[in-house]
Amino acid sequence: MSPGKSSSAKGYLCVVTAALMWASSGTAGKALFDAGMSPFDLVQIRVTLASGILFLAFLVVSRNLLLIRPKDIPFFLLLGSGVMAVVTGSYLYTISKIQVAAAILIQYLAPIFVAIYAMLFWKERPTFVKIAALFLAFGGCFLVVGGYNLALLQMNLLGILGGLTSAITFAGYSLLGERAMHRYRPWTVIFYALAFSALTWHVVYPPFTYIRAGYGLAQWGWIFYIAVVGTILPFGLFFAGINYLRSTRASITATLEPIFAGFLAFILLGERLLLLQVIGGSMVILAIVLLQLQQEHDELAPALIRTQKN
Repeated sequence: MSPGKSSSAKGYLCVVTAALMWASSGTAGKALFDAGMSPFDLVQIRVTLASGILFLAFLVVSRNLLLIRPKDIPFFLLLGSGVMAVVTGSYLYTISKIQVAAAILIQYLAPIFVAIYAMLFWKERPTFVKIAALFLAFGGCFLVVGGYNLALLQMNLLGILGGLTSAITFAGYSLLGERAMHRYRPWTVIFYALAFSALTWHVVYPPFTYIRAGYGLAQWGWIFYIAVVGTILPFGLFFAGINYLRSTRASITATLEPIFAGFLAFILLGERLLLLQVIGGSMVILAIVLLQLQQEHDELAPALIRTQKN
């Protein structure tokens, strides 16, 4: 396998794993909401605990991952406080206002926003394969979540606006993260995104609510699961994927999340998969296979840019 193909394979593996982890963490979030935790309480503790764990891990394993240039602090403030804080809060707010299926469908408009921006402003080539993969991925998500049964225009307007905010900020998160990785490694980028997001949530929301909440052992178990498996690892792996694939291909690949969620519900909860859901899942998988088959050498991949700078 050539170095280019090897790097591409690593990128797809990272994003596929991230999608699986995001899908699995939904059960944990549902358990916490059923126990009375509000979406904003969960967001605050999620990003705080995740950034704290990463900070301690970097101190032990590699302190170099904590180093950034002072002049880049405003950029990371934008990424964390302006984007990460909003994307983590807006999605949970959306599912509190409208159906989860509708929230997922709106969320996965993000790859379209990413592709349009990258093609207009970053001169990314609008190949037939990428355009076809975009339509297949979104169409597949539409079928998997039962979009044909969703009366979107009759839903809560605030919920729809929250979903669009989540999609746009997730696209911004992907694009800004790619730009940050021109200089920094993926784990440095995700740490500062989480850290500034945590700072923001302690400013805009009553601070340290989780300390006074009196959560039980089971709840703390779910919270740690979401912090690690639902936040640190998938967001970090998603950036690692962008590091090799760039934002457009990585965000399209991430549409596997609802497919994995449906499959896990089938395996673990015995929920029935409809024929249209199976077709939708197949469309998303076909989109990713098309992207993988293209195997284009992208000189603007962050991993290559950092290598050239070093």
